[in-house]
Amino acid sequence: MNTTIRRFVLVSFDGLRPDLISADLTPNLCRLQALGVTLANHRTVYPSETRSAFPSLVTGATTNRHGMVGNKYVDRSVDPQRYIDTADAVLLRRLDLESGGRLMSAPTLGEILAASGKTLAVLATNTPGTTRFFHHKAEDFGHVRLSGHFREACTPDEVLAEAELRIGSLTPEQPKIEPDRAGQDWITSAFLDVVWPKYRPDVTILSYGEPDVTSHFHGTGAEATRSIIAHCDRQFGHVLDWWEAEGRAEGVQIIAISDHGHITGHTRVSVADRLRNAGFRPGTVPGPEVDVVVVPGQVGALYFTNPTDEQVARLVGAITSEPWCGPVFTRAKNATEGIAPGSLGNHLVFADHARAPDVSFCFRADDRIDPFGLIGGTFYDNDRRTGLGVHGGLHPKELAAVGIVAGSAFPAAGASSSVPSGICDFAPTILRLLGIEQPESMTGRVLTEVLDSAQQAGPAIRSEAFEAALGGFRQVLRRVQVGTTTYLESGRAEG
Repeated sequence: MNTTIRRFVLVSFDGLRPDLISADLTPNLCRLQALGVTLANHRTVYPSETRSAFPSLVTGATTNRHGMVGNKYVDRSVDPQRYIDTADAVLLRRLDLESGGRLMSAPTLGEILAASGKTLAVLATNTPGTTRFFHHKAEDFGHVRLSGHFREACTPDEVLAEAELRIGSLTPEQPKIEPDRAGQDWITSAFLDVVWPKYRPDVTILSYGEPDVTSHFHGTGAEATRSIIAHCDRQFGHVLDWWEAEGRAEGVQIIAISDHGHITGHTRVSVADRLRNAGFRPGTVPGPEVDVVVVPGQVGALYFTNPTDEQVARLVGAITSEPWCGPVFTRAKNATEGIAPGSLGNHLVFADHARAPDVSFCFRADDRIDPFGLIGGTFYDNDRRTGLGVHGGLHPKELAAVGIVAGSAFPAAGASSSVPSGICDFAPTILRLLGIEQPESMTGRVLTEVLDSAQQAGPAIRSEAFEAALGGFRQVLRRVQVGTTTYLESGRAEG
């Protein structure tokens, strides 16, 4: 192993589809590909939502291990039950303190590094909650966590003050319909001008919150979205210039990722209306007049106030008769099936945590070509117009994520690896290269096939499929195993 490996810079582009990387649109990401190795068969977790995926990044574990089962969930560990929106950084801190530090059910990269006397710095323009998730205990260790917009997500105060003095005040949060350029510029400058020169973190996460937001409000291939992708790539170009001029010689390894892809919503539906017609009393938050909570979001999460197997089966029977219903998961009945006829066990998609909903489902997706020439369309349930980007489910383009690694640990410059990999694999790989033991909670693997210590023989790869049916409804879940690590390939429904 190269003894000069000392530090890592991990740059994230929220919601960037790998097939949008091109010489014209993202010349700097292409430059990184020429300098390193592209993980060409790289995926995220289920649900393919930001605040499930980034916890998987920093824990090296699937959602059933770390417990962030969705962007939003119902907390049934308290009475009365409560609806949790993890976009709220202040709420997340309170929940962590109330639980004795157990907001996350698995140790995170920041905690593991701190235990070895090393540091993790975070600079992000995502929501306040997402920014906190990258290192939710940063203030406990004196580590740096800076948001480009939200003071409540920043720590320590003196580092924020230093950054604002040097590069200007935090930028106001942009209206959702406006691409966020100023925030990306601020965090890039904060890293290059303040955090790296003065603090030299062992690991840095630099997270651009775009193109995700713009895709949601303009469309995944829209001109506004392509423009913000190009802008983020230009900011990344400044980081790459620094790396080539200085960072690489100091043993910095650079990694570029995204947390999920997007597909296009083509038909709007109402899950609550269907459940109401089936005799349920749906609501978006727990309450005395609600027997099932429909958590807002592109991936279906349904929580009963007082669940019974019979209720779960009746609900699954109702939604699987709808043309918008895709793969459905409930608590496991056996090694494959869920407790409701027609459903698969939620353990197959690693969603079997105590916080998991009683019924998880994806909206039915297909491979139609959207107005921008991109593959992937779906039903959806929100108040926006058709033609916009959505994610959360199991379509291959939602699961597909960017993964590029470069540096002295990854010597095959310009190479591409077709071995399946995933967002859970970066933390174990970083720990291996730092000589830190990987905790048992991690489900990801070390990316040995792209390291200089790799053996000639590649890992064993095996595909598998699981099916369930009810009446005319049929679903198929496809996974692939690399050694003992399992990745989700796709989930489809028909009928």
